[in-house]
Amino acid sequence: METFSAIPVFVAVVEKGSFSKAAESLGTSKSAVSKRISLLENTLGVKLLHRTTRTLSLTEAGEQYFHHAVKALAAASEGIDSVTQLQGKPKGTLKISTPMSFGRLHLAPLVTEFLTHYPDIKLNMIMDDKKVDLVGSGFDVAIRAGEMKDSTLIARPLASCRSVVCASPDYLKKYGIPNSPEELINHNCIRFIYDYNGNDWVFHHDKKIQKVKVDGNYQVNNSEALQAAALAGLGIAKIPTFVIGQDIISGRLIPLFENHSLPTHTFYAVFPERRHLPAKVRVFLDFITDKLKGDHPYWEVDYIK
Repeated sequence: METFSAIPVFVAVVEKGSFSKAAESLGTSKSAVSKRISLLENTLGVKLLHRTTRTLSLTEAGEQYFHHAVKALAAASEGIDSVTQLQGKPKGTLKISTPMSFGRLHLAPLVTEFLTHYPDIKLNMIMDDKKVDLVGSGFDVAIRAGEMKDSTLIARPLASCRSVVCASPDYLKKYGIPNSPEELINHNCIRFIYDYNGNDWVFHHDKKIQKVKVDGNYQVNNSEALQAAALAGLGIAKIPTFVIGQDIISGRLIPLFENHSLPTHTFYAVFPERRHLPAKVRVFLDFITDKLKGDHPYWEVDYIK
């Protein structure tokens, strides 16, 4: 029995890379984690971890045991999920990862309604534009945009996402309106650091693809920061319409090259493949799918059926 109870502790130590971080994630002390690992090794009669003051690594036996330990935890989790499904009452902690601007503008306003509907769920939402390790970081669901390349994950399409190249009226009055994408090389183009194509802005026109290498004096890792800079007249920006829809409608930002289109991406809800989808995940997916319906061309969070 001691061996089985030590499995989550061992897995946490390996995934977190240290005893102290594992203890923090488990809500216990570092000494308790160390004792549990020592007891496990003594019970099995093998060394599972190489430990120094600075490094932690698996032995050959540890690698084999970790492989089976992860499977054991997954099986136990599926068992809990299947029982929860029978109970029919979503509950537990739901950990969500979402891009910063999309999360703040379109998910955060829905939290109160969601938790009112499901009071037994505790929601942890982490907003960050960096791609996270979904399984390794313990997330139940991640909201991602773009192509899904990880075949071990399930991706459920939620909404479309397109961007617009735009600038403020003041900037265009001062520096002129570019008539074609090629003229962007003569302008200050402010950029999103995590852009899929780097400094190349890609345009589609007459079934042709055109790439323009842009440059400018400001780049940032947040779309709302780009929005603020564009509104202040700093330069020309490429910004998702779910961020600047109202600015376009009101005329605070002017869209450029409307006879050209930019690549459209898809927002997905991504989650680990499981035989039994936890009720807490299922109701969250159904809830946001229903709420993220919209048909205004400059809001552009269109439900994908």
